[in-house]
Amino acid sequence: MTNDRNKAASDWRRYYQHRLLPRVAAAPWVLRVTEVKDKPSPVLIIKERYTLDTGADNADDQKRRVLRDRGLLYGQSLRRCLRALQTILDEVLDEVGIPLGIARYIPAGHISFRGNLPLDHTAGSKLALIFKLQERVKDMDRVELIAWRVERFTREEALYWLTRATQFGEVGNRWAQAGMRTMLGGQPGDPAIQDLLSKMRK
Repeated sequence: MTNDRNKAASDWRRYYQHRLLPRVAAAPWVLRVTEVKDKPSPVLIIKERYTLDTGADNADDQKRRVLRDRGLLYGQSLRRCLRALQTILDEVLDEVGIPLGIARYIPAGHISFRGNLPLDHTAGSKLALIFKLQERVKDMDRVELIAWRVERFTREEALYWLTRATQFGEVGNRWAQAGMRTMLGGQPGDPAIQDLLSKMRK
């Protein structure tokens, strides 16, 4: 049994090196599985790739692609959202429509992987929205419900709502996020939350 587990772990590392890692540099979104001081491990950090204008004279050097943090998830919130995240990651495909198998790197139970995982626009937007909306929500049932409902968004819906929640200034963002937390996760103590969770977990 131990040899089987070691072989599986070796296969996953080899698969990552040859199939996933080469895609990280060009992926529009990246999920980093890492450790952060003063936070329970692992910590998931969602990063978006965007174009930075450096103001250089040389046209080829004027813009470069960099990653910026768009949110993080860890601890109890991560445990409650894990199945929804796995469902989202299972839908990340390669150029010819073959699943990349990214969800295997954040399994239920112990997550030993540390590194960067390439995501497409759909998965990246959904994770960024979940990571942002779960902030300040203490009720873990509401956190999980938000994750499942975002998981069901289309690509267009995820991109739209992420824009509404993050690109309208400090006050506008705060108001939009507060409204979306209620729209997707209900009010604290609402008995309908449990009913919705039971249906969405199936």
